[in-house]
Amino acid sequence: MPDDLLSGASRDTYDASSIEVLEGLEPVRKRPGMYIGGTDERALHHLVAEVLDNAMDEAVAGHATRIEVELHVDHSVTIRDNGRGIPIDPHPKFPDKSALEVILCTLHAGGKFSGKAYETSGGLHGVGVSVVNALSDRLRVEVARNRELFAQDFSRGVPLGPVEKLGAAPNRRGTAVIFHADEQIFGQHRFRPARLLKMVRSKAYLFSGVEIRWKTAIADGDTPMEAVFHFPGGLADYLSETLEGASTYAERPFSGKVGFQEKFGQPGSVEWAVNWTPSRDGFIQSYCNTIPTPEGGTHEAGFWSAILKGLRAYGELANNRKAAQITRDDLMTGGCAIVSTFIREPEFVGQTKDRLATTEAQRMVEGAVRDHFDNWLASDTKAAGAILDFLVLRSEERLRRRAEKETQRKSATKRLRLPGKLVDCSATNRDGTELFIVEGDSAGGSAKMARNRKTQALLPLRGKILNVLGAASSKLGSNAEINDLTQALGTGLGTRFKIDDLRYDKIIIMTDADVDGAHIASLLMTFFFTQMRPLIDQGHLYLACPPLFRLTQGAKRLYALDEAEKEMWLEKGLGGRGKIDVSRFKGLGEMDAKDLKETTMDPASRKLIRVSIDEDHPGETADLVERLMGKKPELRFQYIQENARFVQEVDI
Repeated sequence: MPDDLLSGASRDTYDASSIEVLEGLEPVRKRPGMYIGGTDERALHHLVAEVLDNAMDEAVAGHATRIEVELHVDHSVTIRDNGRGIPIDPHPKFPDKSALEVILCTLHAGGKFSGKAYETSGGLHGVGVSVVNALSDRLRVEVARNRELFAQDFSRGVPLGPVEKLGAAPNRRGTAVIFHADEQIFGQHRFRPARLLKMVRSKAYLFSGVEIRWKTAIADGDTPMEAVFHFPGGLADYLSETLEGASTYAERPFSGKVGFQEKFGQPGSVEWAVNWTPSRDGFIQSYCNTIPTPEGGTHEAGFWSAILKGLRAYGELANNRKAAQITRDDLMTGGCAIVSTFIREPEFVGQTKDRLATTEAQRMVEGAVRDHFDNWLASDTKAAGAILDFLVLRSEERLRRRAEKETQRKSATKRLRLPGKLVDCSATNRDGTELFIVEGDSAGGSAKMARNRKTQALLPLRGKILNVLGAASSKLGSNAEINDLTQALGTGLGTRFKIDDLRYDKIIIMTDADVDGAHIASLLMTFFFTQMRPLIDQGHLYLACPPLFRLTQGAKRLYALDEAEKEMWLEKGLGGRGKIDVSRFKGLGEMDAKDLKETTMDPASRKLIRVSIDEDHPGETADLVERLMGKKPELRFQYIQENARFVQEVDI
C-alpha cells in the first residue's frame, strides 16, 4: 500500500485508523492528474478551458451573447459572461449552503446532468469549475441576478465565507470567475497569452452567436493586448482564415450546418467546413459541444465516412473507376477540415475529453453531411472534378509506395537475422503493420492470442532494457534486448539509422500501468529519442493505454483507464441491471486475451498516445531527457527537489 494512504498509525499496524478518507475537494488536490490530465503547462491552461466551457454552454443555450476573457499581470484570469448567473439561493439538499457553494465545492454537482437547464453542453461530469476551485490558491465568483450583485471567495477549494450581497447591479447580469492557479500544484508554469488567445478565438468560431472579448496585461510577442472575436460565418470563416494564401481545389469550401431534430428526432446539430489543397499537409480539427477533441472520435468517423462515400459515388457517376480505390487516408492528405457537433449527453474518453465515444454521433453526423455533400458535388462540377482527380492521384501514389515497401520488406526479411522471440505478422508490406513491445512472457502470451496475425507483431522484453543515455557504443552493441529490438525494426542505430528500412508502420510500447511499467516505457522512449529520433519525428512511436479497471453490471461490461473514469461510470451507471462489480488489473499478464484485444490492441476500440516532441521547445525535451536519464545524479536530484510536491500523485 502506498505510504500516502497510511495515516496516524504505525506501519506495523493495519486497522481502521489506517484508512484515509478524502472529503470534499481533497481528492483533486491529492491526485490532480486524474481530473485535468497532469500538472504541466497543458493542464494549467485546461483550467481556463473548464471555466470558458461553462460560459460557452450559456451562450449555446441562448442565454449569453458576450464572454470576456482577461489575463491579469499577476497571471490570474477573469472569465465573465452575460448569461443567467449561477443560482445563489439555498440548495434543496443542503439548506445551509447556497447552490453556488455546492457547485464550487462539490464534485459531480452541476446543472447539466438532467438535461433540463442545458440541452447540449460541454461540461457533463460536473467536476469542471469545482476542480478549478480546488487547484486555485484564490478564486472569486461574482454573480449578477435579478439586478443584484453577489460574490463569494474561496481558497484551495474552501469557502472563505458565505455568499455576500454587494448591492444593486441594474446594468449587469451573468457570472464572473476570477482565479489564480496554485503554485503548490503547478510550480513555475505560467499562462501563455498566445495559447489562451488561440483557445478564445476557436471558441468564437464554434458558435456564431457569441462575441468574445480578449484582453491581456502580459505582452507576448505578436499576441494582441486586446481583441474582439465574432464570426457570423462560423467554421467557413475559420477555414478560410486558416488556409489564407494557399491554393485550393474548390473556390469555396464545402461547409454547412444541419440540425438533428428533423431527421433523427434528437436535439443537437453538426457544422463543418472542408477543402483540399496541394500547398500543405491535411488536418482535421474536431469539437463536441465546443470541446476540442484532438484524438477525434465517432463524429470524425461519421464525417469522413460521408465524404468518402460521396466521392466514390460521384466517381462512379463520372465513370472514374479509380475513385473506388480512394481511402480515408487519401482524403486526409491535403484535406483540411473542421467539424463541430452539438449532442445531448456525449460520452468522452477520460475527464479531459480528448476523444468522443458516443456511438450515435457517427450515424447522425454521417447522415446529416452525406446528402449535402452529394448536392455540393453536383452543383460545382469543376471543383468536384479537381478534387476527385487529386485524390485518385494520391491513391495511386499510395498504392505505388505500398508495392515498393512490400518489395523492401520482403528483401529486408530475407536479409535480416530476425530475433527468435519476435512473433512476426504475415503482412508483406509495412502499411498498417504494428509492432507491440511488451514486457515479459506472460503479457506476451495474452497478446499473442489477442493480436491480429496479419498486421500485429510482438516482441517480448525480459526486464528493463539498458539506459542508453551516456552508455558506450560497445555496450549498446552487446546488449541482447537492444540487438533484438534493432533487428526486429530493421533500421540500424544512431548515424546508421534508415527510416526507409523500418519494417512496421507503428511501434507501440505496451507496458503495465504501474511504476515498473512506466520505467520500462521511459527507458524505451529514451532509446528511440537518442538512437532513432526520425522514428518519433515522423509519428511512428506510440504508447498503449491499457485500462486499470473492468466494470461489470449484468451482461454489460465497460473499461476505465483510471480512477476518474471509473468514478464517472459508477456515478452514471452502465445501463445494466444489478450491482456494478469492479475489477482492477494488476498487469497485462493478468488480462485475458478478450480483455486485452478489446481495450488495448484492437484499432477499432483501443486508445493510443502518439509520442511526439514539442515543436515549440525541442531543446526543453532534450534537456529533460538528460536531467532524468543522464549520468549526472545531481541533475536528477535537483529535478526531484523541484518537483517533490508531485510525488504524492504517483499511483503505486
